[in-house]
Amino acid sequence: MLGPIQCLVDARARVGESPVWDAGGNRLFWVDIAGCSLSAVDLASGAVRSWPLPAPVGSIALCAKPNGMASDDVAVALPDGVHILSLATGALRFLVDPEPGMTTNRLNDGKAGPDGAFWVGSMDDRPAKEPVAALHRIAPDGTAERKVEGLLVSNGLAWSADGRTLFHSDSRGPWIDRWSFDPATGALGDRTRIATLTAEEGRPDGGATDVEGCYWSCGVSAGCLNRFAPDGTLLQRIPVPVPAPTMCAFGGPDMRTLFITSLRDGLSDDALLRHPQSGGVFMARAEVAGVPVGRFQLASSSKGL
Repeated sequence: MLGPIQCLVDARARVGESPVWDAGGNRLFWVDIAGCSLSAVDLASGAVRSWPLPAPVGSIALCAKPNGMASDDVAVALPDGVHILSLATGALRFLVDPEPGMTTNRLNDGKAGPDGAFWVGSMDDRPAKEPVAALHRIAPDGTAERKVEGLLVSNGLAWSADGRTLFHSDSRGPWIDRWSFDPATGALGDRTRIATLTAEEGRPDGGATDVEGCYWSCGVSAGCLNRFAPDGTLLQRIPVPVPAPTMCAFGGPDMRTLFITSLRDGLSDDALLRHPQSGGVFMARAEVAGVPVGRFQLASSSKGL
């Protein structure tokens, strides 16, 4: 199902996360949460460009203009809310804080949904975590709606090819849920728990979906990728060359390249000695194509713009 996994960028990120494929630019974006930066690698040349950010960045979504054309802006989830980053100038424009006053939380995994919204979750950023985090829908006009509550670490957002199923995980639950989803309105329906995982099986971090309806989950605690059928049946557990893969994303011209980010923070000296490319971005060819991720359909009248 997956070919040899190779290092694409030896990034040595403290917490590499949120890989997003930009088909028009033939490049892959990702963030270093703790390193407070956004980066992109050009697949043709291998050149890497980075944009510094003023605080830890949990996730990103590429933006579209009101006419639907690709934009040179990126939505970034910072601790004080969602901002819009101009790739051309590096300037940030505040959009919305979905959790005002929640100083012990920070925004975490996020992704543009088939409804054109930016879906972003939060996490309790304290060592002893409590179920105070949530999943939010940031609408194109910049308004925020709380959709799921009682989370520890919101993670793993991914949609089926028809946009009618949402997968979502809690890394500290540690579980994976499947929701029915309305791609026109962003409404959530029936909720089903499809998997509960141990640390040895791989606590669920970031995820992606393929065109066969399956869900790929990075097992951040077990150095593996877990591929699940829609009903939660484990179809394959694939070892990766680093101890802590964080998120996967499909891309490439045929959507059959799987990209994987990873982290270095928290690994022992021995683990780093054995896996010096921890924090890098990896890639492999997949037998099945992935589901493309859309763009945040940011309205020109959005707050702060």
